[in-house]
Amino acid sequence: MTDYLADVQKYDSGADEAIVNKIVRHLGIALRNRDSSLVSASDPKELERVKEKWCEKKLGISGADADSAIDATVKAMSADRSKSRVTFYYLVAKNLGKLHTL
Repeated sequence: MTDYLADVQKYDSGADEAIVNKIVRHLGIALRNRDSSLVSASDPKELERVKEKWCEKKLGISGADADSAIDATVKAMSADRSKSRVTFYYLVAKNLGKLHTL
């Protein structure tokens, strides 16, 4: 789990390890497969899935707010070719101000 925390800390140096661990537990088995452990920011279906499954179902945010948080995260991680799902979800939650609810 420290690898996930280190990756998140590239974008948020004050990342809370407990919150990162909660995201890791939430994602569970999806993190075992390399393909599903990464987010493809160039795939509209993938981003729609993030919006539906993470923003709407887990965080309770939908519509334009979710879209803008996802867009901001894509921009923040644009230099990273392999976007970790844990980091992506963390940054989306941070952009929505929802880290404390995890």
